[in-house]
Amino acid sequence: MRSVSGSGERLLAILGLFSEERPEWSPEEMMHALGFSRPTLYRYLKTLKDAGYIVSLPQAGYTLGPRVTELDFLMRRSDPLIAASDQHLKDLARDFIGSAFVLRFYGQKMLCVASEVSAPEPRSSYPRGRPMPIGKGAVSRAIVAFLPPKDRSALVTDYLDAFVTSGIGSTKEAVLAELKRIRRDRVATARGEVTPGLVGVAAPILAGDGTPIGALCLSTEEACLTEDQLDDLRDTIRDRAEVISALLAQPQRQAIA
Repeated sequence: MRSVSGSGERLLAILGLFSEERPEWSPEEMMHALGFSRPTLYRYLKTLKDAGYIVSLPQAGYTLGPRVTELDFLMRRSDPLIAASDQHLKDLARDFIGSAFVLRFYGQKMLCVASEVSAPEPRSSYPRGRPMPIGKGAVSRAIVAFLPPKDRSALVTDYLDAFVTSGIGSTKEAVLAELKRIRRDRVATARGEVTPGLVGVAAPILAGDGTPIGALCLSTEEACLTEDQLDDLRDTIRDRAEVISALLAQPQRQAIA
């Protein structure tokens, strides 16, 4: 049971219940999960339903509604990270066979928000909108490496098993040492951790204060990539991520990035 107070928090708590594992909820399940009384819950459900954030059918539970789709459309048109990354994604997909994508980092989630694909049969376990795992893959390491020390240490503690399983260290100290190396190199590489057979290369996209707001990444079939090509890809990803970071750090974009 969650502890929430205030109308805004209660509305967000209801929306926060929906996930890939639980896309549909009955009112009874919501009451049990959130601890709301029936009158309180139905009052907020009506507000969300009238605004289009949730929908329901007779004898069925609640699911997310069309307003979410509308907001997604608006985000695609207005997100400064997507705008700043668009041409770089196109160039990456042109120069390397694979899937180029940019991710947003928020809370403890990493979410693909835009991509370009040049592989004839692309493979991806995490398309737009599906959160990627922390502790696995190049994107995770590229982002976590650039968190402030206290936040980085806390996140490694929370997801230590995932980091250890990925093979970058057997202890917290070893993982932090590897993240320090990635921070120095400004680029991370992972082989087959997120999707078997794929190699991923990622670099952080940073805000003006140096904290990560996301990452630029390209994944491609490992069997089709020579070591020289991998080195070239690492340099390209790092350089383009730095260009995107610089663009977002411009005064007119800082306030909205």
